[in-house]
Amino acid sequence: MENVRWLPGAEQIELTNPVIVAAFTGWNDAGDAASTAVRTMIEANDAVPIGEIDPEPYTDFATVRPHVRLDADRQRSIVWPTVGIWAANTPGTDVILVLGPEPALRWRSFCDQLAGVARHLGATTGFTLGALLADVPHTRKTQVIATATDTGLIDRFDLERSRYEGPTGIVGVLHDALSKSGLPTASLWAAVPGYAAQLPSPRATFALLEQACSMMGTPAPVAGVAAEIDDYDAKVAALISDDDDLVAYVGRLEEMVDEYVDDDDDDLAIGIDDTDPGILVDEVERYLRDQE
Repeated sequence: MENVRWLPGAEQIELTNPVIVAAFTGWNDAGDAASTAVRTMIEANDAVPIGEIDPEPYTDFATVRPHVRLDADRQRSIVWPTVGIWAANTPGTDVILVLGPEPALRWRSFCDQLAGVARHLGATTGFTLGALLADVPHTRKTQVIATATDTGLIDRFDLERSRYEGPTGIVGVLHDALSKSGLPTASLWAAVPGYAAQLPSPRATFALLEQACSMMGTPAPVAGVAAEIDDYDAKVAALISDDDDLVAYVGRLEEMVDEYVDDDDDDLAIGIDDTDPGILVDEVERYLRDQE
């Protein structure tokens, strides 16, 4: 863990069998859904910052640039794009929360750093959160795909066994590193409407929080996110209203989803879609293969 900097007071944090939850901004974070979910966990649980990973070996600063900030005395300082580590004692379980930009360089070394953090803090399970653009309508339940390779997690949470082959991001590499260190892991992905890619999606954030916290056995801090959903729906409706082709496209997506949703479900409810998880996994695989 030569590139992990532990913050003052980190040694005073007491964690019992914590779960490590990670999300990264960038390619894995459509609609800012995954990063907002982890950020919400940090803020709602008063998580304590305990460490950070030195960005110098892993970041392309021409792509993810540092920022200049001025303090109250107008003194300048540089804020570097750093992956941070927080810890919290939540009802039901202790958690280690990892959040920051997806590294551009030396992924294996970076993930080894996080695997070392997980071992050092005694983590027992690892979850990663992600979000992807997909052919889904914003007017239906957010689709969340939860996959794992560990048989225990698959049986315990009725997860889909991961069978994806193809290009991967930092999430896939991190899963490999954690698994090789003996940690069972699960990957949660929320599907964000491709036609609303430029808008942050509180619907997807809500779904990720509900699913992840349900699996961890802790209450989901969704009140603030839920309050943003009506505004999001209004913005998306305004976005598509002037484009007849887009309106028709959304209508076709709604029909496709409705074929797989139980007629008794509330179409506008927020949560995990009842669509066949195999179909959703196929959608993820198709999306990933289409990426360069």
